Amino acid sequence: MNREECNGVFVYIEQKNGNIQNVSLELLGKAQELAGNLNQEVTAVVVGSDVAGVDKLAHYGADNIIYTNNDDLKLYMTEPYTKVLAKVIEDKKPEIFLFGATAIGRDLAPRLAGRIHTGLTADCTSLEINEENKDLMMTRPAFGGNIMATIVCPDHRPQMATVRPGVMKKAVPDMDKVVEIEDFAVEIKAEDKTYEILEVVNEVSEKMDIQEAKILVSGGRGVGTAENFEKLARLADELGGIVSSSRATVDSGVMPKEVQVGQTGKTVRPDLYVACGISGAIQHLAGMEESEFIVAINKDETAPIFDVADLGIVGDVNKVLPALVEELKMAKVEKFQ
Repeated sequence: MNREECNGVFVYIEQKNGNIQNVSLELLGKAQELAGNLNQEVTAVVVGSDVAGVDKLAHYGADNIIYTNNDDLKLYMTEPYTKVLAKVIEDKKPEIFLFGATAIGRDLAPRLAGRIHTGLTADCTSLEINEENKDLMMTRPAFGGNIMATIVCPDHRPQMATVRPGVMKKAVPDMDKVVEIEDFAVEIKAEDKTYEILEVVNEVSEKMDIQEAKILVSGGRGVGTAENFEKLARLADELGGIVSSSRATVDSGVMPKEVQVGQTGKTVRPDLYVACGISGAIQHLAGMEESEFIVAINKDETAPIFDVADLGIVGDVNKVLPALVEELKMAKVEKFQ
């Protein structure tokens, strides 16, 4: 697609069971910033059936909303969704198209990029506009997270990227903003469905997702055994948070994959991140360095984690944690006396 005829920053609005996902609202915030640098507008693209809160996308940064509302699109399927978005791109000619790096986004975005013959940069941690030529600079960890690579797509449009949940910040909602919703009809034929979904089984978890937590107490190799992680759990309980971990403790079988923070885990942005026995490899930092306040506890005073920490404690984490818990308990007692 010729770059001269393209205009606008588009965001694919992911929905599950008719509910808009947080990552899409985060991307609208970033799209606002990118569009401002290009003097263009932000367009939210919704695909599904009876999706709730479509009008509220304007509050989070959408200047335009395109909605394909079709019963055949109630459940996500690769080919029908690709057909709809390819038609959107053909008709609207966007400059940039952003997706969440979720299970759906990682399936849909590359299929779409192949369909329309453009490039795609996956798992981006930074998106910026080049001030000279106005290309989108898409930065992602490469070579196992050891370097950060910035990728451009100078010759084809739209420029496409997937971004992990938790990386970008939502815009401050403008509750007074209202935009018209464009009904974008696309016929879905039987041959567009390459498979049939017989049943959907939703897994129910009683545990809070670490990406939603405001306080995380995270453990690394320096914590050691599963028994020592009980000390992290006690601190998390006192703080009103939950426990997460580095890749090392997941690989060793001490902690489950769903609480892993980092390049190969989840990206988090809590109000408080307590890094316990974590050295601070670039792969881990990529997943938590945007936390509001970072406390690092490590016996190695040269550990890279201290470079991003707001507060550092040099010491044995298994001795420091019990002392912290006792101090917190005493502080609570004194507060209510």
